[in-house]
Amino acid sequence: VQLQASGGGLVQAGGSLRLSCAGSGITFAAQRVGWHRQAPGKQRELVVQIGPSASSVDSDNGRFTVSRDDSKNTVDLQMYSLRPEDTGVYYCAVLLWGRSSWSYWGQGTQVTVSS
Repeated sequence: VQLQASGGGLVQAGGSLRLSCAGSGITFAAQRVGWHRQAPGKQRELVVQIGPSASSVDSDNGRFTVSRDDSKNTVDLQMYSLRPEDTGVYYCAVLLWGRSSWSYWGQGTQVTVSS
């Protein structure tokens, strides 16, 4: 199983960015997929997750939207109104059914929001 995260970069505060997670060796449509963030000096935290029955999920009052494209086996994270505190490495991960901890992780993609 491999997860490949992409789309990170440098953006100004208030801007938008779209991240993508591509899976190989696993079918996202049948899994719970989450986007996590690790800010500098902080622990990794869950930003938003999507279950197998959902096509998209919003979080943080709509600033973050996760959606899946089953035809491409990808799960994207659309981020709006970005703030400097959103800076960090973003990881996608899969939680296998019946497990209590995230099972597979991508390599992470850096997002930097400048003020």
